[in-house]
Amino acid sequence: MSGSADAEPRNPGLPPAPGADRYPALDLANSAVVLPGGQRLDLLGEPSAAGRWLVDRALAPEDAELREICAARMRALRDQVRALFAALVDGQPPPGAALTAVNDALTRVPTAAPLGWDRVRGPYRTAPHPVDQIVDQALGILAANAADLLTGPDAERLTACPSTPCDRYLLRAGRRHWCSVRCGDRARAARAYARRTGNGDAEAPHGGPGSG
Repeated sequence: MSGSADAEPRNPGLPPAPGADRYPALDLANSAVVLPGGQRLDLLGEPSAAGRWLVDRALAPEDAELREICAARMRALRDQVRALFAALVDGQPPPGAALTAVNDALTRVPTAAPLGWDRVRGPYRTAPHPVDQIVDQALGILAANAADLLTGPDAERLTACPSTPCDRYLLRAGRRHWCSVRCGDRARAARAYARRTGNGDAEAPHGGPGSG
């Protein structure tokens, strides 16, 4: 994340990628944004920002106060979901670690408090911390949603935005295969620049249309 360690990440004005309204797992995958100029924005980079991300998607109550360990778990699941999306888009086998991470999130949500024991108390029921319960539930929902996308009819529409340096994922709709209008504008500007310079590999100079 750019800026100071305690700075709140700010959305650079990008709309959700096509498909994110139906698949919050797609929104999770896109919660780290690469911007022109080599900057990177992490919407889960701080516990308060990660908590706001969950609240905004009705995955946590307003008064939830996440700790760094919870935000780190969200970022870890995001990385594994992105690895699964990348494998599907590239036609490659999914990484085993990514499958394990998603399955762990799916099965981590407790249905009952487990039984514990110690020498002083004897048998007792162990209840997870309320915030841990919230995060477990949210990650389970996101993991299930990622599995639904990867195994459902929309899987064939999943693609990566081709506008450099953007690395967001989206669901193609018709001929549109950019994640935003700004990425489409930048890609067209890059093609026009390449035609003018006679360099098919050239990119538009920095400061071209919008960020990705």
